[in-house]
Amino acid sequence: METPEEKRFRRLMKKEIKERKRKELMGWDNDYLHYTNADNPFGDANLLSTFVWDKKMAKDGLIGVSNEELELRNRQKMEENKRELEKVKKRRMEREMERQQRDEEMALLQRSKEAAQFKEWEKSEDQFHLQQARLRSTIRIEDGRAKPIDLLAKYISTEEEVDAVEMHEPYIYLNGLRLKDLEDLVEDIKVYMELEKGKNFDYWNDITVIVEDELHKIRKIQKESTYTAVGRREGIHQSVAHEVAHIFRGKTAEQLDQLKTQIEKKINSKAEGVDIGYWETLLSQLKAHVARARLRDRHQENLKKKLEVLKAQQKMEESQFDPEEGTSSHNYHDQIVKTDLSSNRNEPSTSNKSPIRNEKCENSADDISDAEQEARNIIEECTADYEACGYSPSYISPNSLEPGTLVVSELDDNKRLTFARLQVQGTGTRIENVMAAEEIALQKEARKGMTNEEAEFSVESELDHQVYLWSDKYRPRKPRYFNRVHTGFEWNKYNQTHYDMDNPPPKIVQGYKFNIFYPDLINKGSTPQYFLTACGDNPEFAVLRFHAGPPYEDIAFKIVNREWEYSYKRGFRCQFHNNIFQLWFHFKRYRYRR
Repeated sequence: METPEEKRFRRLMKKEIKERKRKELMGWDNDYLHYTNADNPFGDANLLSTFVWDKKMAKDGLIGVSNEELELRNRQKMEENKRELEKVKKRRMEREMERQQRDEEMALLQRSKEAAQFKEWEKSEDQFHLQQARLRSTIRIEDGRAKPIDLLAKYISTEEEVDAVEMHEPYIYLNGLRLKDLEDLVEDIKVYMELEKGKNFDYWNDITVIVEDELHKIRKIQKESTYTAVGRREGIHQSVAHEVAHIFRGKTAEQLDQLKTQIEKKINSKAEGVDIGYWETLLSQLKAHVARARLRDRHQENLKKKLEVLKAQQKMEESQFDPEEGTSSHNYHDQIVKTDLSSNRNEPSTSNKSPIRNEKCENSADDISDAEQEARNIIEECTADYEACGYSPSYISPNSLEPGTLVVSELDDNKRLTFARLQVQGTGTRIENVMAAEEIALQKEARKGMTNEEAEFSVESELDHQVYLWSDKYRPRKPRYFNRVHTGFEWNKYNQTHYDMDNPPPKIVQGYKFNIFYPDLINKGSTPQYFLTACGDNPEFAVLRFHAGPPYEDIAFKIVNREWEYSYKRGFRCQFHNNIFQLWFHFKRYRYRR
């Protein structure tokens, strides 16, 4: 409903507002917003027109060119710039693609290297775990608390060592084990088979078969009453079980394998009148006997090989003896030959040279088991060696020793032993003069800043019997320490009245400085801790216990039970630095006012 003049005015105002906003965006101030080509302080008649670079156009020879042609040239130039820009973008994309491909190849190569390195780490980790398992077994054997798996692992590890001779077959170590021990042994064998990566698979497999057979026997005995009540029939009757055991006794592994093949053929034939339960039970028992026979044959072969190596070494040593010592070497050789003859004469044999002994073994085989027969044979061999002086060392002259060998007389050895005993009795269970270089440096560091008001403090408090879960892996030990107690005078009203500097009052404990050394701490990232508990019999004293972790035991000291000063300015320190745990504190001093 507006008139043409109103419409024109509205459009002009709208255009002016738009121009004002554009100038504001350009940063023009309010003083310059109303400039026009005719009215501006610069005297520029083309202030609002588009800038044209006349000098550049004159240089390019475009003075008389029309605006249409200039626009065409500008459009062509923009298209050329656009095409050039597209080429630049394309080259950039190609470079990015090449870089991405190169990064992917490098990442793939890095992953392959990491995979190979991880395999090596995994292999070395398994080897480390195997070494740790063997080390734990060795420690338990030395401490007299060996498990069956420790003895079995020691047997298989000493096969390649000439000096280490195991007189017993490995399955002898299974005698007398209970159900729980056998179940634990099965799990331990699985761990060793996994760590060794199939190195001694046949050995561990035979041991597993024997252990499972022993487990079956024990469980059968436990459930015998149940079977009797129910009336269930086993594969082999008790009346013929003794005859079955006599069939397997004395046969080699090859003979037992042939017997196994015959039993399998009989079972698979499924002929009429064949007791399948009997033959299947016989076959299950045969597996354990085959495993024992294989281990027995392997044990005999190892002993023969080690005997041959020892004889070869003895021949080399005899050939290297001097002519002056021929008498002693000849006597030593005669003693070895005599021992071998006596052991060969007394060892159990299955040949026909001694029919009386074979007949005696056959008669006693009905009354004793395989383990008892083997134990008797071993005892007979040991008795023969003892009678032939096989366990007595032969005397040699000092001239036959190697140059540089130290010979200690009996008198000197007794003196040294007496000195060591007196030293242990005087200092408890520790020998203070046996310290490593690192511990000496720790002692030197702890003694810094010691004043006349401080004295050494080493009164330990007895703790209850400590049991640690890591004791089978690390040997527990007590840490070394260098503690100081700070003493001084307390000049209260009473002491000021009755004492002076010439006759001072008695000193009292004003604080402690504990320096506990943990140079061999396994987990150095875990800070040692301390616990303070009051004494039940005397509340004026308390027990300060320090706990660190493997391989160190807890250690405790009896101190005065007073309130501590926890201010750093008062000398409090609790830190674990350079393998030294320091706990320094002073007691609070109360001042009374009226």
